[in-house]
Amino acid sequence: MLFTKKEYKKRLKKVQNSMQKKGIELLISQDTSNMNYLTGYDAWSFYYAQCVIVHVNADEPICFVRAQDAGGAYIKTYLKNENIIVYEEKYIHAWPLHPYDRLVELFKEKKWDRLNIGLEMDSHYFTAYCYEKIKQGLPNAKLKDCERLVNWARVIKSDAEINLMKSAALISEKAMNTAFDSINPGIRQCDAVANIQKTLFSGTPEYGGDYASIATLLPTGKGTSASHLTHTQDKFVTGEATIIELAGVHKRYHVPMARTVQLGKAEQKKIDAMKATIEALEAGISAIKPGNTADDVAQKFWKVLDKYNIKKESRTGYSIGIGYPPDWGEHTLNISKGDKTTLHPNVTFHMIAVMQFGDWGVEASESVRVTENGSELFCNMSKDIYVK
Repeated sequence: MLFTKKEYKKRLKKVQNSMQKKGIELLISQDTSNMNYLTGYDAWSFYYAQCVIVHVNADEPICFVRAQDAGGAYIKTYLKNENIIVYEEKYIHAWPLHPYDRLVELFKEKKWDRLNIGLEMDSHYFTAYCYEKIKQGLPNAKLKDCERLVNWARVIKSDAEINLMKSAALISEKAMNTAFDSINPGIRQCDAVANIQKTLFSGTPEYGGDYASIATLLPTGKGTSASHLTHTQDKFVTGEATIIELAGVHKRYHVPMARTVQLGKAEQKKIDAMKATIEALEAGISAIKPGNTADDVAQKFWKVLDKYNIKKESRTGYSIGIGYPPDWGEHTLNISKGDKTTLHPNVTFHMIAVMQFGDWGVEASESVRVTENGSELFCNMSKDIYVK
């Protein structure tokens, strides 16, 4: 069990309070990160149906998993054994049979088939088939979108969660230095990423690393004008830039970071673009404090870009914490104009500036924590272009 039972109980109560406000009596959470948050469950079993069920008056959630994964639930969660409910192997890839057939039976057994049920309608791994099984199997229930209720409960971290993120930050720094060392003319991208991945998993002598929710991103050359490109077997070339975006991960908590490397002399346009990028990031970070909103941060950031006539349509930040593939974002607040989410101490987010100009681009980012009086960066590394 990663956290104390007291912390898990506090999380449960926070979620139940939100359920009451939304008129939800029973919540089905299939978001893998939310399952971890509520129970401590942590296994690579999210590729098939599983969920955590929260009754608004229950003392514990229920963890609903495949029988083959029950052992992991007994080991990883704080739950009593009777609150770990399994479904049999006969439901695995045996359409029209589906694990949610068993879930529907469970709800009927517990007389929950007429309740107001909240669903994570836009959650990864909550498929259309899952929804149809619930809808058809529970015709007397009232189904509604819970609107990322658990995700929002996760936004403000406990001090224990912050400590895990600080450990992840040390791994991020170490991995980025490995990237700087490994990216050289004539070296294959895949070999550089192999070194980066080794560092991410090895972590530090004190803190081991976990797998990240997103692969190490490595656009290079013309690829720096695009987003979310991964490595190839092509070799690095003198005169080209490479963007590295990675995340150190400790106990499933992510701290992403992005930097740009230039092989050979950097062109002045790239240096100028990066200077403007850093100025915008730092302006936005200067507006981070309790009581301000995500919009306040975004306005400061874009004011600098407007000064340099740089266009950027995408958001420049998002909430982070627990993560599972395919994303390390929490799917809640965005650092973008118009997001009026109020910042509180221990809100954490990835503030990222991707600047793309035709066939080239630069990028830098920081993972940030809101403190009692302002903010602090998780990592301590220069954002300037790293020129080799």
